[in-house]
Amino acid sequence: MPFQSILFEELPHVKTEFAERPDFFVDLNLDQVIDAVTAGKQEYRLEPFFYTPLNDVAAIEYRHEIFRDLENKELFASINAFAHRMHAMREHLSQANKLYYKYHKERWLLETIDLYCDAVNSLAKDLSRANLKSRGLTAFRNYLIEYQNSERFQSLLTETKKLLTDLSTVNYCMLIKSSSIRVRRYESEVDYSAMVEETFEKFKQGAVKDYRVRFLEGPGDMNHVEAGVLDLVAKLYPDLFLQLDQYCAKNSHYVDEAIERFDREIQFYVAYFEFMATFKRLGLKFCYPVVSDRSKEIENHEGFDLALAHRLMTEKKSIVCNDFYLRGKERIIVVTGPNQGGKTTFARTFGQLHYLASLGCPVPGSEAKLFLYDRLFTHFEKEEDIKNLRGKLQDDLVRIHSILEQATSSSIIILNEIFTSTTLQDGIFLSKKVMEKIVELQSLCLWVTFIDELASFAEQTVSMVSTVVPENPTLRTYKIVRRPADGLAYAIALAEKYRLTYGALKERIRL
Repeated sequence: MPFQSILFEELPHVKTEFAERPDFFVDLNLDQVIDAVTAGKQEYRLEPFFYTPLNDVAAIEYRHEIFRDLENKELFASINAFAHRMHAMREHLSQANKLYYKYHKERWLLETIDLYCDAVNSLAKDLSRANLKSRGLTAFRNYLIEYQNSERFQSLLTETKKLLTDLSTVNYCMLIKSSSIRVRRYESEVDYSAMVEETFEKFKQGAVKDYRVRFLEGPGDMNHVEAGVLDLVAKLYPDLFLQLDQYCAKNSHYVDEAIERFDREIQFYVAYFEFMATFKRLGLKFCYPVVSDRSKEIENHEGFDLALAHRLMTEKKSIVCNDFYLRGKERIIVVTGPNQGGKTTFARTFGQLHYLASLGCPVPGSEAKLFLYDRLFTHFEKEEDIKNLRGKLQDDLVRIHSILEQATSSSIIILNEIFTSTTLQDGIFLSKKVMEKIVELQSLCLWVTFIDELASFAEQTVSMVSTVVPENPTLRTYKIVRRPADGLAYAIALAEKYRLTYGALKERIRL
């Protein structure tokens, strides 16, 4: 199949340009992750690519192959060199478009196209020597080499180089008298500069001021006098400047569409690769997950929350990894344990892993098997919105009802501490009703809750508990382990730590 896209083996029917940020991004802190990934890459507008999950296992494998090819340091360096050349080309073109005088603009466009030709030739040379295994990069290499050898590109290259050479041979003389300037062809006049300098060398005493005027280099250095001189020079060389006019008119759209698309899309991989590298340098692991749209036997070893890890890394704090797995009929992970023990972080990790896997990206962990969902739903606590005139409990019920109406057996549902605004008895009643529906749907679910009874609700549920340091229950390990819920919130230990027990409060009041 001919090359179409480095992101999609077949271009999607719906343009990714119009992709909007999924609703669950904020709940899972994926907005922070993607902001960190795309930082410094604003010119490529990568966000829509990260807002568009794939719904086909083969499409995910297509991206995995490209990521694996880019693990080759030489190839990665070649792609980066190409990106830098194309960036320079765009900068050059942007400056050219800001210029006012005709021939000045045309010369800058000529040099811009020369940069483009150099970028194409350099990348084609590098890719021809690379040991590529991915379908995407192999198809692009074949396309690039074919384009490089095409009459269209060779004509552009030849004409560009010839014009640059011909323009470099243009010489002229200026005769300046009073406020007028005359321009004529250079007629091999003798330059007496060296002779004059040699004659007066014997009178030189120490360092002297250099009164020579140097022309500035750059797009904004031409004034109306210089432009007027250039117009006169053009009249001296009418055929050459006519060629320049025709060249610029003919090549106003010189960049090949597929190469331009590749230049942008490949940054999806580059940006994520560079983001991963910051964690790998700390010894954290990433892997290519085995993704299935059928098997719900999932697992992840040594996974972590990317958003939290990114923040902790900047603060030079340690990052805790966790594992999970589901086997057989197991579908729902119920996470219980003391507050501030990493339960919500674990829930976010679960969601991030599945979403990043659906993008075809490597995921945190040493090994992973993940499910390719149709929809991902989250319900995290939110502040009351006075505009909808709903109380917190009603809002919880409305949101949960909407999720359960839309969810299918292929969906993933992540619930974090729902029904906390009602009594324990009502919370248990409502939670069991929701659990019954999720069990019936056979959806994958991770549920963080204070209700231990849910952990053993059915054979589809699995209990995981956030742990503390045995010798000091006020210290959290942030490890989430698979074991029966124990109902321990360690509230007394926390109260003692912060001197909030009954006795401590009485003592403080007396003081």
